[in-house]
Amino acid sequence: MKAHLAAAHTYILFQIAGTTFAVHSQSVDRIEMIEHVTPLPNAPRFIDGVVFTRGQVIPALNLRCRFGFERIPPTNRTRLLVIGKPDRMVGLIVNSAREFMAIMPDMIQPPGESLSGLSGEYLQGTVTVGERIILVVKLEEVIRLSQGMEEIRGGA
Repeated sequence: MKAHLAAAHTYILFQIAGTTFAVHSQSVDRIEMIEHVTPLPNAPRFIDGVVFTRGQVIPALNLRCRFGFERIPPTNRTRLLVIGKPDRMVGLIVNSAREFMAIMPDMIQPPGESLSGLSGEYLQGTVTVGERIILVVKLEEVIRLSQGMEEIRGGA
């Protein structure tokens, strides 16, 4: 039983538009409330701007917009998932993030044919827990440089 649990990976679950998504917890540096986002001129539609957090200015990527949902104003449940990558940090704005879950790798099923296209591009797969469907995010695709982040890094 212990070996079975040891193979599970911890994921942070978050909500967007009534749907539950998951990212591997090792990819997330921290989860914060959003106080203020400074807009950037000519930024891609899914970049709300930049935020100042722990002495750093990082881009704030709105996952609702990135996934094609309508933009909504932040609430007291809105969170910023700060993703730490070796060469940069990015903040992902989500509707809420309050849950952790251990998921066995074999529980993640590849996205089906019906999820191909734009939605499937951002999905590693799906997990079904009881009646609940969780969409596992392919983080490297969500924060991909060629889709708007290059401008944020300084226009190099």
